[in-house]
Order: sequence, then C-alpha cells, then structure tokens
Amino acid sequence: MLHQSLKPFPENFLWGGSTSAYQFEGAWDEDGKGPSVIDLANHVEGVTDFKVASDHYHRYKEDVALMAELGFKAYRFSIAWTRIYPEGSGMLNKKGIEFYSSLIDELLKHGIEPIVTMYHFDLPYALEVKGGWSNRETITAFEQYAKTLFEHYGDRVKYWLTINEQNMLILHPGSIGTLNEQLENPQKELYQQNHHMLVAQAKAMVLCHRMLPDAKIGPAPNIGVIYPASSSPEDVLAADNYAAIRNWLYLDMAVFGTYNHIAWSYLLEKGYEPVIEDGDMDILKQGKPDFIAFNYYTSQTVGESKNDGNDFSHTGDQHEIVGEPGAYRGSVNPNLQKTEFGWEIDPVGFRTTLRQIYSRYRLPLIVTENGLGAFDKLEENDVVQDPYRIDFFRKHIEQIQLAITDGVEVFGFCPWSAIDLVSTHQGSSKRYGFIYVDREEFDLKELRRIRKQSFYWYQKLIRSNGEIR
Repeated sequence: MLHQSLKPFPENFLWGGSTSAYQFEGAWDEDGKGPSVIDLANHVEGVTDFKVASDHYHRYKEDVALMAELGFKAYRFSIAWTRIYPEGSGMLNKKGIEFYSSLIDELLKHGIEPIVTMYHFDLPYALEVKGGWSNRETITAFEQYAKTLFEHYGDRVKYWLTINEQNMLILHPGSIGTLNEQLENPQKELYQQNHHMLVAQAKAMVLCHRMLPDAKIGPAPNIGVIYPASSSPEDVLAADNYAAIRNWLYLDMAVFGTYNHIAWSYLLEKGYEPVIEDGDMDILKQGKPDFIAFNYYTSQTVGESKNDGNDFSHTGDQHEIVGEPGAYRGSVNPNLQKTEFGWEIDPVGFRTTLRQIYSRYRLPLIVTENGLGAFDKLEENDVVQDPYRIDFFRKHIEQIQLAITDGVEVFGFCPWSAIDLVSTHQGSSKRYGFIYVDREEFDLKELRRIRKQSFYWYQKLIRSNGEIR
C-alpha cells in the first residue's frame, strides 16, 4: 500500500538498544554468581567465551552515560538468573540484587526507561543438572525468580519481558549449545520443555499483574514473515505450516492460551505432543500479555516438502537449518541481498511482520532486536566507519513508520545491540553495536568504548523522533 503522507512516530516512542547479560556483562563468577548453561557449554573453537565479554558489570556507569549521550529513551537488558539465585532457586544472592538495582537507578537517573528481560538463554546450570526445562520444578523456580524480580525492582521497572526467543531455543537448540544429544527422542523432549516454559511464562504474567498492577509484561519471541518459494499452492501451504510452527505456536499460546491448531496437528503427526497436566491449560488461559515484544532480523522462505532427504536449508548461520520433512522445505529468496554472514536482508518483510502480528493479536508492539552484524574496523584516531549499518537501520526504520501509517501500534525500537558484545557464534569479532568495544577474541586490551559513525547517526535520528534518516 502506498501512502501519500506518513504518520509520525508516537511522541513518547521508546528509541533505545538491547543487550543480554551473558553476552555483555562478563564477571561470570564474581560476587556470588553461579554458573549458567552458557558458562559451561562448549564454545566455538577460535573465538572467545563469555567470561569477560564487554565487562559491562564493572563499567555499567560509563556505558549508561554513553547511552544517555546517544539519546536512548529505553534500554532493554536481561538479568542473569544466576546472579539472583546462583543455584536457580533457594539462597538469594544479595550482591546480584544490588548490581541490577544500581543499574536500574543509573538508567533512571539519565531518563532511560529500563526494559527487563527475565530469561535470555542462560538457565542456571544447577537446574540443568536436575533436568532443566524438562523438569516441572523449573517452572516453580522461574515463578520464584519472577516474584523476586518484581519485589526488588517492580517499583522502578514498568516493562517486563518473559523469555527471549523461546521459539529459537526449541527450533534451533544446537545454536545455543545446550541441547542434550543423548536424548532418545530430542524433538519430543524439546516440545515438552517448550510446554513447561509456556506454563512458566503464563505464571509470571499472572504474578506480574497481581503484584504490579501498573506494570506491563509480554513475551519476546523471534518473529519473521514466511514466504512461499513460489506461487504454487503446495508452496503456499508449506509456508503456512512453517509460520504456524515457527511463529504462531508461541504467540497464540501467550495471547490466547491455546495451542495453534496447525502447530498442534504437526506435533501429533510427529509424535512430539507434550504431556499436559491438569490445570496447565487453565494457567495458560490466565496469562495475558499487555504487549508483544519481538526480535526481527530476516524473513524466511520455504517450499513444499518432497520428503526426499533434501528438505533442509541453511539460514546463513551455520548452526541453524530450516526444513521439516512432511511439512516444509527450506529455501532461499533470490530477491534479497545477504549480509557477509549469509543472513538475508529484508526491510519490507519487517513491515509485513509488524502488520501480521498486529492484525492477529491487536496488541501494542515493541521491537526488541534488529540489527546488522559486521567485522567493523577501528581506524586511526578512533574512527569506526559503519555506513552499512546506517543503511540497514535507515531502511528498517522507514518500514516501521510505514507500518505505523498502516495502523500498526508500535511503541518502541531497541535494536541489537546498544554496545558491542560477544556474538553467540562469532565471538567478539562480529559486532552489532553503535559503540565499539576495543578488544579482540583473546586480547582484552583496555576494553575502551569508542563511538562509531552509526552512533552519531542514531543520535540525530532520536533527537528528531525518526524524522532525520
């Protein structure tokens, strides 16, 4: 749809940026923090682990000051569960509570709205040993953890996100490095874990509304439009299958408290359906979100499954493949350019995704990740030129405004990432931030913060509330 004029971004639009605890904080075993599954996972050979990361734990005041200079209205970050409960439950870690309290206070001092992600991949290892999300006791532990966060930070935090990219944890568990390969039927086990996470999420949302009536809470999956590989009816049907399994299963459950019917038929067909205990569906019906947060990097394309052993296709990330025999075949989109890491770039698909989510659920939306990873270069005189990142954001932000003009209610944009951090697979060399962190894979140097070209561009854009691009 072409518009003669565009609606402006809302007056109080939350321009900001995002990070996650395990990729940004470092201090992995300091001040009483326990180990997470990420800390003890096998890391990609030749790239750094997450033990120091960007050392935000020791430099948070400097980092928040830079965010304020950049003009952030909001900062989306995650809390490390093991800083609060080193064993996942039981004994509370006072120093962990104090760290996030100080971070939140520092943000508010600079007029930055904290947006807190409760769980971003880093399950406490002590819970993993007991079965992780396969064990229903983890639901209880998560509810206790949520209650603790609400008690200590609910007076200052208005926006809460439950679980980051739960669908990626289930669809691509190997990409996080925490999949138990010894399981007899790993897919069935994953969907059992998924059910337990959905129940835990619902309980957290119910608890938030009861304890913090003025706060807002929502899920944070990775959502992207799914294209058919061609106009053939079979390819269109396959795209519908994949959209249900990848996107709508997670959001239908969060919003409506029911399993998407297409996704459920897939689980039945494959024998992956979870055990649902008495009372689970009642809890799921009660957990109603106030908004939907979502991460968008790219669209995906699929075709009809031929069930011939060739249904799988790489997404660009060597750890993530798409394809499900009998349901859909992974494909590529010849109409899209790719990043140097093989991810397809699709700004228009961003608009379509915003429209699809809002049309389906009619809840306010906030984008909590979107960005371009690249091998940024530090030049003489502390110059980092990243016009490719500016071009990426300019095109995607234009599509947000078009979606707003289409009638979609969007209240924030927090791209990945605020400051350089350690990428899950490519270490510290793959950079996303507006601020460069001067370190290499195994040479920490001084971890200096350096403003990139995109820092100044985003600063101007925020000052103009999205008008200057």
